[in-house]
Amino acid sequence: RLRKLLRSEQEPGSNHKVTVNTAFRQVMQACAQPALGREQTWITADIMRVYQDWHRAGHVHSIEVWQADSLIGGLYGVCLGRFFFGESMFTRQSDASKIALVYLVRLLERHQIFQIDCQQETAHLASMGARPVCRDHFLTMLETAMAAPTPQWGAGQLLQSGELVQAPDLAS
Repeated sequence: RLRKLLRSEQEPGSNHKVTVNTAFRQVMQACAQPALGREQTWITADIMRVYQDWHRAGHVHSIEVWQADSLIGGLYGVCLGRFFFGESMFTRQSDASKIALVYLVRLLERHQIFQIDCQQETAHLASMGARPVCRDHFLTMLETAMAAPTPQWGAGQLLQSGELVQAPDLAS
């Protein structure tokens, strides 16, 4: 179903697009909203301020999924070295957060980043290929990834290939 949806996004006339770092505050606010099975959130006003500062410093990034002009899904996380730490994701339309994750993976691959720390073991993430890693292996991967420089991300439209069409005036 997800493959079919991803193919349909490439068809002429599709009103879906995926962007990077163009609506960071909106993504965080959406992630902080109560959801089914999660009435409380760890994303407090203080956490939002800290992450927004870190975003401006270039270490925290958002992936946004749009239908026309409506933000329907997304995620954000921290990139340090060659490691991405997924912090939170949201969806307002079926599969929108999965689309954000697929596009994120393709962007990360272009930057030679092959690890995403999901921080939680959920059926949703497992359906996308996530798997648990033992602590010793995680620390070894982290040490290797942190020895590499952190890539610059920028802001703009993200293509399915993982290519970012930069648009500096869109940065949030």
